[in-house]
Amino acid sequence: MTKPSKSFWIISILALIWNLMGVNQYLQQAYNTESFKAMYNEEQLQAIANTPSWAIAAFAVAVFSAVLGCISLLLRKKWAQFFFGLSLLGVIIQMYHNLFVIKSIAVYGPGAMFMTILILIVALFLYWYSKFVQKKNWVS
Repeated sequence: MTKPSKSFWIISILALIWNLMGVNQYLQQAYNTESFKAMYNEEQLQAIANTPSWAIAAFAVAVFSAVLGCISLLLRKKWAQFFFGLSLLGVIIQMYHNLFVIKSIAVYGPGAMFMTILILIVALFLYWYSKFVQKKNWVS
């Protein structure tokens, strides 16, 4: 195993922060906190309340697997790729629900499309990066 670059640590820490924000969002939604409800109008809250369990499970898998992937990177373990792959699968399932089942752009506005694309890009990048660091022999 070779010593990783400084960018490895920066990317891993930023990814952990990003994904902890995702866990926070999931927990706020799961516990239906006051601060969570304050972020949305009634139509949006109704859409969230009617989310099927498979989409909620995909959200949970996406964020918690990604956090485990980030921790794996920080520990320099190659199983990060497994966790990021699982997270990517959760993101894709969740995005299917958001874009095609509830048509989130109509419910949440055009900003929803930006966030959807950003989340997918980050998930794809982290999966790719976990493969890249294995090839660099920075993880074992």
